[in-house]
Amino acid sequence: MGADGVSTRLADLLRHGQTEGGACFRGSRDDPLTAQGWAELRAATAPELSGAAPAWDLVITSPARRCAEFARELGQRLERPVRELPGLRERHFGTWEGCTAAAIPAPELDAFWRDPGGYTPPGAEPFAAFRQRVATAWRGILAAPAQRQLVLTHGGVLRVILGEVLGMADASLLLLEVPHACRSRVRLPDGAGLPSLVAHGCDGGPPRADR
Repeated sequence: MGADGVSTRLADLLRHGQTEGGACFRGSRDDPLTAQGWAELRAATAPELSGAAPAWDLVITSPARRCAEFARELGQRLERPVRELPGLRERHFGTWEGCTAAAIPAPELDAFWRDPGGYTPPGAEPFAAFRQRVATAWRGILAAPAQRQLVLTHGGVLRVILGEVLGMADASLLLLEVPHACRSRVRLPDGAGLPSLVAHGCDGGPPRADR
């Protein structure tokens, strides 16, 4: 419990850093982090690594290289367990994998932005299936006994998780900005109750636990 008697069981949500290959539709494509991407994630987790903030009890990561390689390094440095969770993989974009937005026919791209739940790129994972997969993984994270967890994953996955917390419709999720190494904090319920968003996209250190 925090000083105000409110639960301080927390999940910190972190997007991976910059990835080799530049900006493109990158779902199942397994590119590694750039040197800048590694630096972004080290900066985002610096308070815990330096001891300025309590370390996480558990690190949970997408199996993709751009998440899992840093998660393993972080777990070793903090001497904490790391668990890969397949449900945290990014959405597969089918024939759009590796394509820039400029390379997609404008009518198709417009349909995707306007109705992400209704328009599926050729060969892609349907959005409803993607959201259900991520929501199932999130329920498992909620049920974990750890007091403090770090969830390292992808922009699309984080939008779905935040959408689940805030009760957002599919079409609203794309309005959430989730840049590289974006960090958010969710307070988790002990027993009954619902998760609540403490902070999103924080700069200058981790969001506070006692708000």
